[in-house]
Amino acid sequence: MGSGAFGYVNLLKTAADASWTREEVLTNNIANVDTPNYKRQDVEFQSYLANALQRSGSNANSLTQRVNNVNYNDIAIRTYTDNSTLSYRKDGNNVDLSTENVELASEQINYNALIDSMNNEFSRFKAVIK
Repeated sequence: MGSGAFGYVNLLKTAADASWTREEVLTNNIANVDTPNYKRQDVEFQSYLANALQRSGSNANSLTQRVNNVNYNDIAIRTYTDNSTLSYRKDGNNVDLSTENVELASEQINYNALIDSMNNEFSRFKAVIK
C-alpha cells in the first residue's frame, strides 16, 4: 500500500471533521428554532476542499496524486451566519425546522459514510501489516 492511502485517510479525516462541525451547527439551529431574531448558521467546507484539490492537481496525473499534494492547511471549515431574509416568520428567525431536519439527516448519512470509508482504509492497513 503506497503513500496514497495516507493521503486518502487525511482527506477523509478532514471531511469527517467538517461533517461533524456541520452536524453541531445544524443541531444548534434546531435548538434555536423558537429564538426570536436567531439567524441560522451553516458550514462552508466543500468549496475550500474543491479549491485545494484543484490547486494540488495542476501537475497530477491521478486523483491519488492530487490528494497526496493537498495542503491541508489551506482547507478551512468556516461557520457562517445565513442572514437571508427569505423567512416567512415575523419574529426575525430564519430557521425552517423541516429544512434543518432534512439537512441534519443528510449530514449524518454523509458522516457515517466518511467514517465507514476511514474504517475500510484502516482495515487495508491492517491487512498489509499482517
